[in-house]
Amino acid sequence: MTVKEIISTIEAFAPPVYQESYDNSGLQLGNTTDEVTGILISLDVTEEIVAEAMARGCNMIVAHHPLIFSGLKQLSGRNYVERVVRIAIKNDINIYAAHTNLDNVYKGVNAKFAEKLGLINTRILSPKSDILSKLYTYAPLSAADGVRDAMFAAGAGNISEYSECSFNTTGTGTFRASAGANPAIGIAGCERESVAEVRIEVLVSRHTEAAVLQAIRAAHPYEEVAYELVRLPNPAAEIGSGMIGELPQPLQEQEMLALIKKQMNTGCIKHTSFGGRLVSKVAICGGSGGFLLSQAIRAGADIFITADYKYHQFFDAEGKIVIADIGHYESEQYTSEIFEAILKKKFPNFAILLSNLSTNPVKYFC
Repeated sequence: MTVKEIISTIEAFAPPVYQESYDNSGLQLGNTTDEVTGILISLDVTEEIVAEAMARGCNMIVAHHPLIFSGLKQLSGRNYVERVVRIAIKNDINIYAAHTNLDNVYKGVNAKFAEKLGLINTRILSPKSDILSKLYTYAPLSAADGVRDAMFAAGAGNISEYSECSFNTTGTGTFRASAGANPAIGIAGCERESVAEVRIEVLVSRHTEAAVLQAIRAAHPYEEVAYELVRLPNPAAEIGSGMIGELPQPLQEQEMLALIKKQMNTGCIKHTSFGGRLVSKVAICGGSGGFLLSQAIRAGADIFITADYKYHQFFDAEGKIVIADIGHYESEQYTSEIFEAILKKKFPNFAILLSNLSTNPVKYFC
């Protein structure tokens, strides 16, 4: 299989359109037409990871964190990024990253985090807006079923756990075809025609828009397809930052930290003062999630688990919630399991390997 096939499989799960504006997910270096001999999955890309890939016969690395965030003006080996790029190019190693797009999908990084903690009834903590659009199109009665089916197959009409959702209104459409037209109904250059039509309304997500419009054009009998695409302010339930869920049974605050320490394999947890409350509702965000604290409080979370908290940010808890900083690497270390599951489902007989190395640059002395 090719690098392109690997990328397409991952991006069907985590569409790149959902990465944040500052991010640089995608193929970091390599060639989409290269045949892949093996895939090494890791959280980061370091010199040691490239060496491991070469030793294990892998010419592609799939990572969560992009190697390159900003432009490289030199490749003189002054830092690890430049050295990795040089080594990878010399040895024909392809490097791909899915970062905040994997963070922002419902079954991505935070779902794995929640799974490790045993959370139930999970939902996105901060759903994104400007993701959904309402698509209206019009088809003659005889073609409406075929047009709807094509739209659904391309990804339209999905609302949470429901699919093939649409609203349909019957009405009358009119048109007059010019002498140069090739109408499916009526005669070019003649009088105005009236046709019984169905107005079909469906929801589409940003990443499916192009495919759905292409499907409409392919299935529609009309030479010119009428449609309207209207952006909606509605939050998208399955796209956004962080996650909130519930424990099967409430725990004391110290018991909760002990659970986190065990399940997330962290050597040290920085946290705010305990409030003497039971922990039932848990908010999480893999990586740097401090920007979600207010949403966690509004959602009624008893504890917010994330990473990269600065000293003064801990004061923002104000006794309303326990903040637990477990470390950036620790909060995202199981992301590799997501990539493994996606790729093994599609390519069950291919060499897809998890790295044996920890790339955590932070060490603890406890």
